[in-house]
Amino acid sequence: MSEARVIRPDRAQTRWDFIDLEAMLPPDHRARVVWSFVESLELTELYDAIKSREGEAGRPAADPAVLLALWLYATVEGVGSARELDRLTERDLAYRWIAGGVPVNYHGLADFRVAHTAVLDRLLTESVTVLIAQGLVSLDEIAIDGTKVRANASRESFKTAAKLDQIEAKVAARLGALKAEIDHAPDASMRRRRAARERAAQDVKQRAAKARQALEQIRAEKAERAKTHAKDEAKKSEPRVSLSDVDARSMRFADGAVRPAYNAQIAAVPREGVIVSIRMTDRRNDSGLAAPMIEDVVRRYGRVPAKLLVDTHYATAEDIAMLAEHPAGPVAVYAPTPSERSDNEITAGALRNRRYRRRHEPQGVKDWRDRMATAAGKAIYATRKLIERVNADCKNHGFGYLHLRGLFKVQSEALLHALANNLMAAQRLRREVV
Repeated sequence: MSEARVIRPDRAQTRWDFIDLEAMLPPDHRARVVWSFVESLELTELYDAIKSREGEAGRPAADPAVLLALWLYATVEGVGSARELDRLTERDLAYRWIAGGVPVNYHGLADFRVAHTAVLDRLLTESVTVLIAQGLVSLDEIAIDGTKVRANASRESFKTAAKLDQIEAKVAARLGALKAEIDHAPDASMRRRRAARERAAQDVKQRAAKARQALEQIRAEKAERAKTHAKDEAKKSEPRVSLSDVDARSMRFADGAVRPAYNAQIAAVPREGVIVSIRMTDRRNDSGLAAPMIEDVVRRYGRVPAKLLVDTHYATAEDIAMLAEHPAGPVAVYAPTPSERSDNEITAGALRNRRYRRRHEPQGVKDWRDRMATAAGKAIYATRKLIERVNADCKNHGFGYLHLRGLFKVQSEALLHALANNLMAAQRLRREVV
């Protein structure tokens, strides 16, 4: 039998490849939706920050609209690494279409994500305001929930005060030895290598100093809690802080594991799945965070919701009373009342104390108890569970693990996820209207 005839690869052959990105990308592709959304945004602030100007010296900057669109599309696709996004702009059709030949690199992409937190915050407000104006969502009823997000730090990076003392002592000795070596180095190349080691040691020294400051803050918070929960605080281990991310805290997740994390507070319109506010915190629990989240909603939209749906213990009695008399309008809190033993299961003295407290509760708290005792109140609260879908959608698109470090930077990452979530929710809502 003769040899089979096949076309074999010739990788040394020079070729001219002509690519029509516009024709190759389907008309209904998600990348087009992202770009259309970005084109509708007011980005003057980003363009004003560019130093390169027409008629002046300097290399043109990458279009900030392209950088924002790349990050939004990457977030929708669950990509959170600047290096991975850089690679995708070279080989993936959708990313290449968004870039449209604009040169980007991972360093510029990473810098852009953390440099414009205020702009991202404004865009979240404006994009939700547009949905409200179009009648697609309403702020009459919102739900607030907290979800733990894994920090970019390992458990081994958490150090006690004693361990920080050891690290600082070793670094100080190391820096002294390196400076002496640099002064007596025989040649320039040796001095450069030792100078690089000195910079690395200085970095450890600075991170240890920041960790010590954070540790003092944690100790102060622990001392404050001990005033009312002395036994609980005494059972806890010695405070630790991460050298990698001083703002991260050890938090218990739903699966029972303790991991370095942040607590993301999300306020959303539960039925439509639109995020109206998002705040990253270092708080391990959600108690008492309802009022700050409502204040953030007022800051953004100039009004309060008529109904606030939260889980048990999220809003304290003080929060419920304060929100009922909020200056911007009354907020009716819908949250299950804490489980208590029935009147016939407690002593007569405890029963008298309970009745006395109930008689002297603020009117807002009494109204809350009355609401939650009705079938209508329980039915309204039942829609709170829909915010879990919002949390799950964000986690499924990469929000389960943070790529940045520090409270300020992770807020930028959270805002991108909120914008990406709302972008896709708006597309779904508009389809339903049609």
